[in-house]
Amino acid sequence: MKKAVVTGGAGFIGSNISHALVERGWETHIVDIDPTFRKDSLPKDASLHVLDVRNTEDMQTVFEGADVVFHTAAVPRVPYSVEHPVETTDQNITGTVSVLTAAARSKVRRVVYSSSGSSYGDQVTMPLVETMPANPVHPYGLQKYVGELFAAMWPSIYGIETVSLRYFNVYGPGLDPNGAYALAVGKFLTNRKNGEPITIFGDGTITRDFTHVRDIVNANLLAAESPNVGKGEVINVGAGRSTTIQALAEMFGPGEIVYGPPRIESHDSLADNRKARELLGWEPKENLEDGIAELKKLFGVA
Repeated sequence: MKKAVVTGGAGFIGSNISHALVERGWETHIVDIDPTFRKDSLPKDASLHVLDVRNTEDMQTVFEGADVVFHTAAVPRVPYSVEHPVETTDQNITGTVSVLTAAARSKVRRVVYSSSGSSYGDQVTMPLVETMPANPVHPYGLQKYVGELFAAMWPSIYGIETVSLRYFNVYGPGLDPNGAYALAVGKFLTNRKNGEPITIFGDGTITRDFTHVRDIVNANLLAAESPNVGKGEVINVGAGRSTTIQALAEMFGPGEIVYGPPRIESHDSLADNRKARELLGWEPKENLEDGIAELKKLFGVA
């Protein structure tokens, strides 16, 4: 039985990866600083470690004997990183360096790093290709990009394999619809369920590449095993379809839509996913309309 560790394993993406690993018979260890939100819904056969990834010694202890570490732990959300740049930089960059260091000391075979399409920032042309220079427009995008740079160093300096996956607007079962920094899909679900207007920041023409969490999980599992990666590659994991926020809001059914001031964020996002197809044998399987319909049913939205 292979051992895997999922940092941030009680988070949205991490918990989905953890369930998939347990289903495949892996010895699965979850590391999370605050698992209370999902503690009752985490896989029962996984071992939970309530720890801070910035503590390298603790990570080294948990990582001993692990074949793969899936590093999903981070403080997410763009607006929060804008309001709290010092704290998020410490957790997102220092935490990543700590995980990579502990993995090297524990002789982990491979680290799969969860990065973000926000590393691209504003680009003139679409779709976004990995060969484009990074141009992040907010602290979160910069933090994720810096994590990629550190991960790319580790194979040559420390002799462990790494690969960075740039996610594009992940949604699906397990997302947190609550709080001031909830993702658009989660907020729209809550708004419609409560009979409230949906709020769009800007004029609704911003486009995003919404990618289902099941496709994200599949990309992680393939990245853990593929013989074609491990040298610090950066790979887009996106559906390859552009959708306006206006069109997304309309998928949640009839109701009022109101518009607020635009936020600090890139205007458009669309993944070129050819590299994932070629190196990982990955392809997106989930359709956005079907995914939203599934979430509406789960949340009791008519």
